[in-house]
Amino acid sequence: MRILMFGRGVIATIYGSLLQEAGHHVEFYVRPGRAAEYGDDVRIDLIDARRWPLGRRNRESFAIRLRESVAAEDGFDLIVLSVAHHRLSEAAAFLAPRLGEASVFVFGNVWEEPLDAIAPLPVDRVVFGFPQAGGGFGDDGVLHGGLLRSVIVGTAGASPTRRERDVQTAFRQAGLTIREERDMRGWLWLHFISDAGMFAQGLRSGSLANMIGDRRALRDAFLTARELLPVLKARGVDFRRHHAAMLPYRLPGLVGAMMAGVTVVLPLAKPSLAAHTDPHAPEPLAVLADTRREARRLNIPTPRLDESAGIASPA
Repeated sequence: MRILMFGRGVIATIYGSLLQEAGHHVEFYVRPGRAAEYGDDVRIDLIDARRWPLGRRNRESFAIRLRESVAAEDGFDLIVLSVAHHRLSEAAAFLAPRLGEASVFVFGNVWEEPLDAIAPLPVDRVVFGFPQAGGGFGDDGVLHGGLLRSVIVGTAGASPTRRERDVQTAFRQAGLTIREERDMRGWLWLHFISDAGMFAQGLRSGSLANMIGDRRALRDAFLTARELLPVLKARGVDFRRHHAAMLPYRLPGLVGAMMAGVTVVLPLAKPSLAAHTDPHAPEPLAVLADTRREARRLNIPTPRLDESAGIASPA
């Protein structure tokens, strides 16, 4: 399969390397002028849990094919679109006239109505999903990250469509298991408010990295996210379809304590938090601003989130 990873960020790089290793022809789209800056290889230091439940450290370099243009005639079968949620509409508009016959796998946060967020891409070409990996690039250019064994892929009906099956097959060939999610819209929004809670607490703690092993900080992150549940209820999310995702909001103290222990003991759990040392980075602030804007639109009070907005603003 010819696969285009849109960008060369953390998620695109981790999964692009796995797909390439599985035998797919993988290229990365980068903005004009970036190819020379990035170079033709990437170094990865990854805690990989595909075959080892506790994760095995894998340090390697892999050759990377970069391109600075995309056209319909390029013949890609799949485009993996993993960008910050506030850049999704821009990326979708860029790709729409350049798709050819490719499917598009939207692989990350979404806060708008999903189909509105990806317009003008053709709906029957788009599959929604979510990665189970994270990390960041160090000052030395090495990508330090962690990878769980599964990825989440939304299914539009009782059984996967052809394009959903194609996505699932490609990722299975990369040694990953698939978690099918029937209510991807609700799942994405539950994950988004979880991120909002974490980023709000990151501002209070100084960074997500400072929250490693801090049970109180993790509990407070879940409490902030919990006050956003009425926002999702007003948007029509059926919480009964998401028992696992709701657990941290039902038992924030217990889950916070468990997560604190996990982030200290298990190497796999550390990289995603440890990479986030700047709580004022554009993406966390955009998540907080957009969540708060929607709560205000719906007249839902969010005092904990409002407090984080004050921390985010310069004095």
